[in-house]
Amino acid sequence: MTQYEQVIDVMKKNGGYATLGFLNQKVDVSKWQSKTPFASIRRIVQDEKYFFKIKPGLWALKEFEKEVLTKFQITGKSKIDKDVLFNHSYYQGLLIEIGNLKGYSTYIPPQDKNKKFLDKPLSSISKIETIFDFTFESIVNRAKTIDVIWFNERRLPYSFFEVEHSTDIQNSLLKFNDLQDFYSQFYIVSDVAREEEFNTKIGYGAFKDIKARVKFIDYNFVSNLHTKSFELATIGNL
Repeated sequence: MTQYEQVIDVMKKNGGYATLGFLNQKVDVSKWQSKTPFASIRRIVQDEKYFFKIKPGLWALKEFEKEVLTKFQITGKSKIDKDVLFNHSYYQGLLIEIGNLKGYSTYIPPQDKNKKFLDKPLSSISKIETIFDFTFESIVNRAKTIDVIWFNERRLPYSFFEVEHSTDIQNSLLKFNDLQDFYSQFYIVSDVAREEEFNTKIGYGAFKDIKARVKFIDYNFVSNLHTKSFELATIGNL
């Protein structure tokens, strides 16, 4: 098979779509005469003759376009509402997979367990079903509403992530404010167009104690980190 044929074959077997991270893991590049095979995969999927981009880091075959968009319910009259739902669970899924690759225990809130990351429920990829009792019950109950948490080997929260596609960023900052006594990292994940809004709200006096600790990361950053994490994991197995 040619390189193109290998990428197309893996995508077909996956239902006509795949994340770049998945392709890096599943495409056998061991015999490719290339010093940068993963860059070659990125180049291949950008060929509009065969592929189209669904979201950052997520590509599909043109011959499967109708089926894939229907599968993810991001077409038709309700496209905007479905797109919001798809974005939220998609980026939660990417964050979970990144955390898993880094060796963290990954958590999502109970209300999100049945939401789909592509073709599987988020609960099937998160590492823990219930949140660790890492402190007082009232604070744990507050933490369990966070979109994604990475716990370290001591069962303490290492990173908190809130995915803000359309909801109010201020609500997430209030959660982080309540969790500020933990030596944890706080992230707002959203479209780059909302970074100015984030900068305005994190500047409010109420958030002065956490202003330097909360970071804004956009969707492209997350998708690129997901891809790179799989690249590194795959290289380690070659």
